[in-house]
Amino acid sequence: MMRLTMNTATRIKTKTPTPYKLTHIEVATHDTKTFRFELPIDATLDMLPGDFLYIHATIGGKQVKRPYTPSSLVGTTGFFELTVKRYDAGSVSKYLHDQRIGETILMSGPNTGGHWVEGMAKRVGFVAGGTGITPMISIIRWILAKKIDAELFLLFANKTEADIIFRQEWERNIREYPNFHCHHLLEQPPLGWEGSTGRITPEILRRHLPAPDSDTCVFLCGPPPMVDNLETTLKELGYPEQAIILP
Repeated sequence: MMRLTMNTATRIKTKTPTPYKLTHIEVATHDTKTFRFELPIDATLDMLPGDFLYIHATIGGKQVKRPYTPSSLVGTTGFFELTVKRYDAGSVSKYLHDQRIGETILMSGPNTGGHWVEGMAKRVGFVAGGTGITPMISIIRWILAKKIDAELFLLFANKTEADIIFRQEWERNIREYPNFHCHHLLEQPPLGWEGSTGRITPEILRRHLPAPDSDTCVFLCGPPPMVDNLETTLKELGYPEQAIILP
């Protein structure tokens, strides 16, 4: 384990799997939970918003690892949180959802992902599908908490209304931060739904993201087929490759 002390907080980064104690579980949606893990009271993870950890587990006699981006505000001391959706085909997500408070989970990192760097843009787009929202909320929470001079545009795609993670927080942010904008898209909308429906199209991207510019970047995260398709679409719309960031 490597610990670096900076600005009075000890910053933790590990190269080898290290146990973290699970101290709290909060239900986020019908199939998504936020898991809180203990850190020393004066310690925080050594990471930038959007960086990720690996969860390590032995499942069915095989060692596996999967990346997860902490959803908690970067710099928080004493704990960190992971928000994870349970997938029937996801061995590690099911493993995590089966854990109980007091048990420990092996993790390594944080590792460098597509993260936010101070001053990288004045207008920031976020395109997320499902649990691709977790690196986005880490970055959005950081920018809003630090009162960074940037305008934020979130486009969040889900199957149903019940799948929208952090919905109350998005609604609160809209009310409290004039620089935060959010638009939802559902594949299976309920009657009276006022957001977009279906899949993300070039027209929806044009309407709800900041236009390509030297001061604009777009974070993109979600299921791999969605990311591959939309990365190509964003380039066709004029966003340069270096302005499209994949956490």
